[in-house]
Amino acid sequence: MEIALLLVSLAVSVLAVTAVADRIDIPAPLVLIVAGVAVSYVPGVLEVRLEADVVLFGLLPPLLYATAIQTSLVDFRANLRTILLLSVGLVVFTAAGIAVLLHALLPGLGWGLAFAIGAVVAPPDAVAATAVGRRIGLPRRITTILEGESLLNDATALVSLRTALAAGGLAAHGHGGGHVEEVTAQGVALDFVVAAGGGVLVGLLAFLVVAFLRRKLTDPLMDTALSLIVPYAAYVGAEEISASGVIAVVVAGLLLGHRAPILQTAQSRIAERTNWRTIAFVLENVVFLLIGLQAASLIEAVEESDLSGTRVALACGLSLVGVIVLRLAWVFPARYLLARNVGDHEARAVPPASYTFLLGWAGMRGVVTLAAAFVIPAEAEYREVLLLVAFTVVAGTLLVQGLSLPFLARRLDVPPPDPMDDALARATLLQQASKAGFKKLKSLDEDDLHGVVSLIKQRIEQRNFAAWERLGTTADEETPSELYGRLRLTMIEEERRRVLAIRSEGTTPSVVVAEVLAMLDVEESMLDRATQARAELRTSAVRRPGEECDHLAEHPVVETVSDGTCPACVANGNRWVALRQCLDCGHVGCCDSSPDRHATTHFQETGHTVMQSAEDGEEWRWCYVHHMTA
Repeated sequence: MEIALLLVSLAVSVLAVTAVADRIDIPAPLVLIVAGVAVSYVPGVLEVRLEADVVLFGLLPPLLYATAIQTSLVDFRANLRTILLLSVGLVVFTAAGIAVLLHALLPGLGWGLAFAIGAVVAPPDAVAATAVGRRIGLPRRITTILEGESLLNDATALVSLRTALAAGGLAAHGHGGGHVEEVTAQGVALDFVVAAGGGVLVGLLAFLVVAFLRRKLTDPLMDTALSLIVPYAAYVGAEEISASGVIAVVVAGLLLGHRAPILQTAQSRIAERTNWRTIAFVLENVVFLLIGLQAASLIEAVEESDLSGTRVALACGLSLVGVIVLRLAWVFPARYLLARNVGDHEARAVPPASYTFLLGWAGMRGVVTLAAAFVIPAEAEYREVLLLVAFTVVAGTLLVQGLSLPFLARRLDVPPPDPMDDALARATLLQQASKAGFKKLKSLDEDDLHGVVSLIKQRIEQRNFAAWERLGTTADEETPSELYGRLRLTMIEEERRRVLAIRSEGTTPSVVVAEVLAMLDVEESMLDRATQARAELRTSAVRRPGEECDHLAEHPVVETVSDGTCPACVANGNRWVALRQCLDCGHVGCCDSSPDRHATTHFQETGHTVMQSAEDGEEWRWCYVHHMTA
């Protein structure tokens, strides 16, 4: 009963604190840690102690998998060199630096144990990077690098931890009993090769097995149940052969997420995304609350130490400062190694110093650090102090760096992802997809006996128009898609009310009622998402540099010459939605969302290939021939 009460209390606390954090606009992980610390000192509260196995085998696999399946494999590969430099090189560098620091501060602390705690506090956490980085709107490349780094660096840290404990004549608590092997340079190198290579192989095997099964499964429930097994199977399978379970889970998650559009049905993908987002939300926030709950017991244990309070405080404080400074000291020289070739030229692009600083400052630690600290065996010297060091680094980096990141991002003028840029990319991508779809439809050479082909074309056009209409920057002016959404949502509300009334009569099978309600829910959710996205775009301006075709390269942006009207629509007495200007002759016409589509008509009549938006605040061009924006 106590365990059940604890689990319910944790869940309720997480939901309540997260709601408060959203209302006061502070990242929930930071508020949860503070709340956990406060609760840990409340008399009568059940003491909660993190166990290493619970975290490493129970919480870590699903958290890693939830992040991995949402991480773009394309972006991951594009930043692989950066990710490896941070997830391997920086972890070893930080572990060595903290080892030197603690060896000097704590009398009699062996080098093996010093390097062990260095390995514990070295890796930033995937959960912390995702929860805080995305919440404050860091640039996407920084977020991708942080996620990729934190997905892999746990493997480096855990292998380093085992090696350091063995070098210090200690066995990891709960991992291998009391047998300690002799440590050699060749053995350390072999450990890394086995951990990394074995993890990759197990992850690849897990991907192949699940991919085969998913080709046979069409039931979303079965598919989702299978996905719940994957992280644990990959992790345990890798650990059983002394490989890295972390890498196995990450490889399986990256590949399955990348191939999901091919392997899974649409319903399965929707169900999996929803379930894993829910799991990640609960586990991530529970993890941060659990971190805070460790405070009272760790400090109480340190009070029994032979070391003075001053020396303990120095060890904790300097370790916190050390992990921050060492990371910055690594990323700034490394930025020159990370320079990328620019096009076909010899010039190399060095990341801006502001981006590099944010990448260095965003190294928040998380639950893996605290769990790994509990792996240190009970007989280890200064164990209680080392546990407090780990807690200080975790809580300190999350609070100090997490709270200051938004301010620093603003001061350094590092822009977050622009939703208007995304809207333009989305519209362009849909246009390209529609072009391919229409080509396929034409090749089928179907007779339009029932007007089906015309209906398909109309619906695809309406979808594309809605995407382009999101780009409108005119305030207080409702686009056709917005008007459609408002009217349709009102209708759905009334339709649902009628369906529920019929359900109450008991004359219609409940299965049928549930199916109709589900259909209404899907349509409503799509309209709600579009409305929300539109609200975000109202505060943005289009400024999207992109690839250019020959036509776009020949037609640079010009100053718009327009009185804010479509002359042809004015002459016809019609309304228009948005204006476009031809970059060959300066003709101004309305967009395709308008009834007469004068801009497209002008292209069809003249063959002038490029137009640009004639709306205030929009700076983008469109090539009619290649369906490309710039």
